[in-house]
Amino acid sequence: MVFYLLVGLYLLVCLLLLLVVLMQQGKGGDMASAFGGGGSSQTAFGARAGATVLTRATTVLGALFMLGAIILGVFGQSAGSGSLLSGVKGAAPVQAPAPAPAKAPK
Repeated sequence: MVFYLLVGLYLLVCLLLLLVVLMQQGKGGDMASAFGGGGSSQTAFGARAGATVLTRATTVLGALFMLGAIILGVFGQSAGSGSLLSGVKGAAPVQAPAPAPAKAPK
């Protein structure tokens, strides 16, 4: 029961993180500016802006995403003890074909 509650919360965090990342505005520079092709900025990813609500939400949701993945991984190991193929029988062993009988001399 707790495992499924955690999975539901994790899915909510994933969806919120997706929405927050998609709502953020781009830096305004393309890859050419990162390699010295444009602009006079000396930083690789554009000028440093102040932290907005969206960047802080991204940081918090990103941390919750990673923490949730670790917690679900630990709970998932204890919830499903055993191999996925533990109850499946393997394929029958393949036997080599019998050699052809030798012909009798005439």
